[in-house]
Amino acid sequence: MSVVRLIALLTLLAMSGCNSVETDRIPPAPVYLPFYSSGEWIVYGTAGAVSWRLFVKEEQQPVNYSYTALSMTGFGGILLCGDVFGAPIAYDAACPVECQRDIRVEIDSETLTARCPICGSEYDIFSNFGYPMSGKAASLGYALKRYYVGAGSAGEYMVVRQL
Repeated sequence: MSVVRLIALLTLLAMSGCNSVETDRIPPAPVYLPFYSSGEWIVYGTAGAVSWRLFVKEEQQPVNYSYTALSMTGFGGILLCGDVFGAPIAYDAACPVECQRDIRVEIDSETLTARCPICGSEYDIFSNFGYPMSGKAASLGYALKRYYVGAGSAGEYMVVRQL
C-alpha cells in the first residue's frame, strides 16, 4: 500500500470516530483572496503536495502579492496549503484556542503540522482538515477554521472565500 493511500485511509478512519470537533471558534471575518491567472496561482498559490503560504493583508504577506480593496484575509490571515494529494485547502491562521488575530499557527517543516506558539496545540493541516492532534485544542476539540478554495465565478482562476 502506498504512503498516500495509507494516509487517506488513516484520515477516513480518524474522521469516522465518535469525537467531534468545533470549527467555529474563530470570529467571523470577511474572506476573499482572488488569483486571476494560472501564472499568479503558480507564483502565490500552493506549489503542490505539502506546501503552504500565509496571506495577511494588513502585513502585506506575502510580499509582492497584489492585494486589492476587495481582498480580505479572514480573522488571523489565510493559511493556504496543498494537501497530501496536492489539492488546495485553506484555513484561518489564528489558533482557535487563543482566538486572537495576531496569534497564528506556525508550520513545523519536520513534523508537517501547524503548531500554536502560545498554547502548543498541534493541527494536522495536510491530511486531516485542520483537526487537532495534541495540546489544549485536542482536549477541547477545537479545529482550525476552514475556507473554500476553488475555481472562481467572477473571472478569477482560483479564489479563497468563506465556506
